[in-house]
Amino acid sequence: MHHLTYAEAIIVGLIQGVTELFPVSSLGHNVLLPALVGGSWSTDLSVAKPESPYLAYIVGLHVATAIGLTAYFWRDWVRIIRGFFSSLRHMEIETPDQKLAWMIIFATIPVGLTGVTFEHTFRTLFGVPSRAAIFLVINGLILFSAERFRPRKSRDADKQVLAEHEREPELVGAGGAAPTHATGAQHASGQRAIRQDEIAIAIEADRRITSYGYGQALIIGSAQILALLAGISRDGVAMAAGMFRGLSREDAARFAFLLATPVILAAGVLKVPDLLGPLSNGIRPQIIVGSVVSGIGAYLSVRFLMKYFRTRTLTPFAIYCLVAGIGSLIYLGIVHRL
Repeated sequence: MHHLTYAEAIIVGLIQGVTELFPVSSLGHNVLLPALVGGSWSTDLSVAKPESPYLAYIVGLHVATAIGLTAYFWRDWVRIIRGFFSSLRHMEIETPDQKLAWMIIFATIPVGLTGVTFEHTFRTLFGVPSRAAIFLVINGLILFSAERFRPRKSRDADKQVLAEHEREPELVGAGGAAPTHATGAQHASGQRAIRQDEIAIAIEADRRITSYGYGQALIIGSAQILALLAGISRDGVAMAAGMFRGLSREDAARFAFLLATPVILAAGVLKVPDLLGPLSNGIRPQIIVGSVVSGIGAYLSVRFLMKYFRTRTLTPFAIYCLVAGIGSLIYLGIVHRL
């Protein structure tokens, strides 16, 4: 019977759900946290060991994270999946939904093939704390460069997106005070209007994204391969690549999250035998608890970040990665010398 406490499951589940979407590398944190805490954590929570029960736990977290992402973008995925099947049915790629579906497929192929072929090698070679700390520093430099050196086209796209948001009608508080008996109906109507507004914004964002073509999508998707290195953020490098190719910060984040969903889900599904096999014996209740926490954390994180990147930058995350990575290297160096 393997050991994984509920405290470990909840804390790691929350960190996974948040850091998978925040551009700070969930895998890097999953590698560094046990080493920094030490004690039973370093033995219970090792991703580098070939037969570690922690791997089964990580599988559950990945599936839960993908579900959290899907829950936020479910309307978008309904449109994208419909676009995919309508494209097959009519043998055409004309609408933004059809084009976005194929862009996601093409962009996912490089990281999918690389992950299936080299995931074990990357995890065992680079899934050690000192190397994760180094790659976390590199991740910070990537995020900083994305803000500092992105092209004018990306900066102009930011202004265009903000202008479009400002043209959206003010829904909250419109119309002044309502009679008491009409409050419930007014609230329901306002919520429906807000949802319609969000759908319109998403559709317009997809039109902008699909104007960039399949080659650009392939470049952005290929950047996710770097996330096989513990410490490099999947969403962070995809956002950086999108911004370097001219996307606005908000559209780059949206495309990165849409690309991440099938990759994270596939990574979890491919490892389901670990989740159902002997590696998870004795820790399945902890896996369930941690996965629920991870899924909720992922949903709340993407909801926050989609609003955050409308007006704010990657710089705070770059600073965090630099400080956390350098700090971890110093701490691990001191501990190993003691």
